[in-house]
Amino acid sequence: MPSSAACERARLTRDRRFDGLFFTAVTSTGIYCRPVCPAPAPRRDNVRYYPSAAAAAAAGFRPCLRCRPEAAPGSPLHRARSELVAGALRLIEQGALDTGSLPQLARRVGVGERHLRRVFADEIGASPLDVAATRRLLFAKQLVGETALPMTEVAQAAGYASLRRFNAAFSAAYGKAPREIRRSRDALANGIDGEWTLRLPYRAPYDFAQLAAFYARRAIPGVEAVEETAYRRSFVADGVPGWFAVEPLPGEHALALRVHHPRSSVLGPLAARVKRMFDVDADPRAIGAVFRRSDVLAPLIRRWPGQRLPGAWDGFELAVRAVLGQQVSVAAARTLAARVAARYGTPYAAGAAAGVGVLFPTPERLADAPLEALGITRARAQTIRTLAAAVHEGRIAFRPEQPLADFERDWVALPGIGAWTAHYVAMRALAQPDAFPAADLILRRAAGQGRTLTTRELETLAEAWRPWRAYAVMLLWRAS
Repeated sequence: MPSSAACERARLTRDRRFDGLFFTAVTSTGIYCRPVCPAPAPRRDNVRYYPSAAAAAAAGFRPCLRCRPEAAPGSPLHRARSELVAGALRLIEQGALDTGSLPQLARRVGVGERHLRRVFADEIGASPLDVAATRRLLFAKQLVGETALPMTEVAQAAGYASLRRFNAAFSAAYGKAPREIRRSRDALANGIDGEWTLRLPYRAPYDFAQLAAFYARRAIPGVEAVEETAYRRSFVADGVPGWFAVEPLPGEHALALRVHHPRSSVLGPLAARVKRMFDVDADPRAIGAVFRRSDVLAPLIRRWPGQRLPGAWDGFELAVRAVLGQQVSVAAARTLAARVAARYGTPYAAGAAAGVGVLFPTPERLADAPLEALGITRARAQTIRTLAAAVHEGRIAFRPEQPLADFERDWVALPGIGAWTAHYVAMRALAQPDAFPAADLILRRAAGQGRTLTTRELETLAEAWRPWRAYAVMLLWRAS
């Protein structure tokens, strides 16, 4: 949370750098706003500052219809200071409190309900239930304002148990029924024939070109298609295939997510996964503040201030790709992954025209596959089969709430999986910002600035880069 003086300066100047870092609540109107709100500035003695939209809502303030808090970049995740809160927030973003209870959430993260509420109040300024309620409301407001979805489908996609509850929550927050808000012609045209477009705001700077280049070198033909200004891929949600595209919105600090799927109910979980994949909620200001204190990273963060952590759509797919990439070039691993997808994937005719006419094979499909016939070494083929069986049987999983140390422990117990692979998968599949494959030779050379550090030396050096070591990995790889 910026200081009160910094918040005041940002509010009065409408400084976009602080958009989403705090919210301004006005006691005389009962409304909370983004610091960039174009409304006339209220008197200072009527203003209160909150670290999140959920905190402002919990204090009794309503979201502003003019500056639209749902359009602010970032999420409560950038407030999390502990793996516990970060894991719980990832579960909330996936809808854990839409269908489950707070005691169930607490059990999943391994603490008591009272302790979970206490750490949320300390780090987020709101309870888990407040965070979930605000997430539902703001996403519903985005769907009302940006799409032509019927209100029953808006309620379902946003995570409300019923249309009645959605209408009640929306009217209480905005003082108007949802239908009174929907006036845009663009919104009324968005959602025809199972195609929707959603805005995913980010905090600048954002280096989309670098992300696209990273994905392009690793894209699995047929499953993914990458161009300089667009990324597309096939996926399965609710047991039904679809495809989506992501591209920058010209002149805006936002990406456009274009979804092609017959069920609108997938929009909420899908948007959350894509936001994580493209790291739109990162706070470059916080990351840069840590890296500028490092002689190794300071010149890199100045050169590439918009570095993001490239996530992955599917953890199992990424893990297979990581095993195939052990001790071979990126291009060779891509070729092998393409053979796996072509041989064992599922054709998806509706995505063929967009270059994404294949669905990556499921763990069950690869658990007994004779992968050696595709030119994969016997050892790696067996590792992939073991991995597929473990995922299919639930012995290992990509649960967003699990601490990094637990994830590494479970993964290195598998034959053929070492610490490097475990951290690489955690970094990209779980979006763990502090994952760090310290044994990586390129990292040790780049960080050594003229000599190759030992793994222990690099780990010691990187202690000062916490909790953003995964971003340091990307910068050092990029510099090499």
